[in-house]
Amino acid sequence: MKFTKMQGLGNDYLYVFGPVPEDAAEWSVRLSDRHFGPGSDGMIWITPSENADFGMRIFNADGSEAKMCGNGIRCVGKYVRDKGHTKKTELTIETLSGLKRLSLHLTEGKVSSVTVDMGFAAVSEEKTLSLGEETVVCTPVDVGNPHAVVFVPEAETVPLTALGPKLEKHPAFPGGVNAEFVQLLGENRLRMRVWERGSGVTLACGTGACASAAAAVRRGLCRAGTPVAVVLDGGTLTITVSESGAVEMTGPCEFVCEGDTEIC
Repeated sequence: MKFTKMQGLGNDYLYVFGPVPEDAAEWSVRLSDRHFGPGSDGMIWITPSENADFGMRIFNADGSEAKMCGNGIRCVGKYVRDKGHTKKTELTIETLSGLKRLSLHLTEGKVSSVTVDMGFAAVSEEKTLSLGEETVVCTPVDVGNPHAVVFVPEAETVPLTALGPKLEKHPAFPGGVNAEFVQLLGENRLRMRVWERGSGVTLACGTGACASAAAAVRRGLCRAGTPVAVVLDGGTLTITVSESGAVEMTGPCEFVCEGDTEIC
């Protein structure tokens, strides 16, 4: 199997162009291991699609399948354009959370960043949850996959590896949830750290940034219709949330390396 490793703000996946094998979950678990494999937050297959320019399937490092990945879909756009699979700069990608539209931004003929129409963010009422000795107030947000956004005074001091798994597996979210811990830095500027469902701590989460910005707009912490800078461990994403809840995300995407492997 030939793969290409790519990253968006340090959220890294192994990309394969072609049909998804039946044992895709096994591949993802094995190859995502950072000691005994190439290492990644998971694997993404770029597939043919009857309803869009391309399709994508996302498998986390633990083998579970995700419906959507914001950083991953930007890398898909760069992959198909820079490798010559399309000449378009406006693309549609079929995901398990529906069709997503991409605008590719070029620098010297190569894709340097991508804007993704993420659809609408569904922001629910706040929940107060017990996480053992800790109690948190979170805002559930659905942006094609589930998120629990927790606003905190200081993101850097949050015990991410202690609270993240408890929130991910909380009974309030039967299918599991991505957990974001978010600090308001200033006007339309957020600091976010994430515990990603199925992958643990990651340097960035595109859908999490969208969920955090949408929750901040709902709470009146950020303004609708203007760009919100979401500062992640791996860098900054620009998120715009309209008055109606429509979300656009813009951020970088980069190749890391290529290789091939087999499972014995």
